[in-house]
Amino acid sequence: MTSLKGKTLFITGASRGIGLAIGLRAAKDGANIAIAAKSAEPHKHLPGTIYTAAEEIEAAGGKALPLIVDVRDEHGVIEAVEKTAQTFGGIDICINNASAISLTGTEATEMKRYDLMHQINGRGTFLTSKSCIPHLKKSENPHVLMLSPPLDMSPKWFGGHVAYSMAKFNMSMCVLGMAEEFRNDGIAFNALWPRTAIATAAVKFALGGEAMMQASRSVDIIADAAHMIFTKPARQFTGNFLIDDSFLHQNGVSDFEKYRVDPSKKLAPDFFVPDNSVPPPGVAETLMPGMLGG
Repeated sequence: MTSLKGKTLFITGASRGIGLAIGLRAAKDGANIAIAAKSAEPHKHLPGTIYTAAEEIEAAGGKALPLIVDVRDEHGVIEAVEKTAQTFGGIDICINNASAISLTGTEATEMKRYDLMHQINGRGTFLTSKSCIPHLKKSENPHVLMLSPPLDMSPKWFGGHVAYSMAKFNMSMCVLGMAEEFRNDGIAFNALWPRTAIATAAVKFALGGEAMMQASRSVDIIADAAHMIFTKPARQFTGNFLIDDSFLHQNGVSDFEKYRVDPSKKLAPDFFVPDNSVPPPGVAETLMPGMLGG
């Protein structure tokens, strides 16, 4: 399978950034996209709402269903999933993209911020996946994707922001457990993570402003990798923790320059990328030393 035409995707946090990019890539094939996000009104700093995202999805060739969803709300998630299935006749792909971040040390992390990260990242991923699974069992090639890192338990990933790291790795533990739990049902559970910073609002406002944006790759690299995952046979491709460029290279992609926001700038390596993860040929030379949050 090389096309997602007619497939239905339920994407959390899809009003902007990576979630929207994944939706737009699938829309080009003629897919149905449920845009599940809180952004019903314009934000003073963050671009896009579920309604502007829906317009982009439709313009790209897909069918859109904008849904006001807070992944912390159990009933809201269940209702959104059911409405998606009723509207499009089922659900084929679930993308857990919604996430909260606070790169603060233990003493500086307020408990309301701790709770927010764990409710959105870990609990939200578990809830959304759980709600979609009954519909995914009926799909011909069902996939669940977490935008979360490989399970590398290195102290350096925890020391600077233990609360955030715990919350983010919760998403990855869902991949580990659910891939095994639903293996016989043929539902694929995989994780995808970027080697470098990705040019999103989160990077701009939480990780270094415009300078960091210039040292990033575009959201297109994640969208292309996700699309490639979803076209894999679910029964044979599950339980993987993938780094975007390595996965793309293994599947025939050799040009990574097209994803750089500013080819004259060195790329900022993301955190959570294991030391033994080898970049594709030529990529190592484009990376600056160190890592985000390091």
